[in-house]
Formats: sequence, structure tokens, C-alpha cells
Amino acid sequence: MKNLLLVAVIAFLVSSCGAYVATPVTGFIYTDVKAPLGVTSNPVASKVGTAEATSILGIVATGDASIEAAAKKAGITRISHVDYEANSVLGVFAKFTVYVYGE
Repeated sequence: MKNLLLVAVIAFLVSSCGAYVATPVTGFIYTDVKAPLGVTSNPVASKVGTAEATSILGIVATGDASIEAAAKKAGITRISHVDYEANSVLGVFAKFTVYVYGE
């Protein structure tokens, strides 16, 4: 029984699914990627709002990384474009951040 549990724990840890973040490319050991998420016809403005969600071992995930939350934090009512950043380390910790630009 102990061996089965040990194999299950090792498989979980090396699967890199523990703290997966959506990204166009993924590094097995480390990921730090920025990419576009969306764009509108509104002009680019100086306001930037951020919102993030984090995960630890894929067991606990918290946060509000919505576009609405990021826009609300910066008082943005007209969105110009949206970018995101995805970070993960060894499948243990992951963070997803949304950047909303507008006026």
C-alpha cells in the first residue's frame, strides 16, 4: 500500500499538471510568458489595471483574474486592449495575471 501511494505522489509531482497555467508555450521547469488576449477599436490610454489568480500544487487555486476585475481596479470604462502573463515553477506554483489597458 505504501508503494502504491508513493508512486501516485511521484506521478502527480512530475506530471507538471499540478499548477498549470494557460499559455501559448509551456516550460516544464519554468514558464514566464506574456501574450495578447484581446483588442478593441478604442484608443490606447494611460490607465492599466491588473488582476491575478494563483495556484499551489493544483490543490489550492484562488483569485479573480477576470478582465472585469482588472478594469474595475483601475477605473477603466473603455477597454483598449488586454494582455496576460503566465508564470509557473516546477508545476508547484502558478500565477496568471491579466493586464487591461484603457480609459
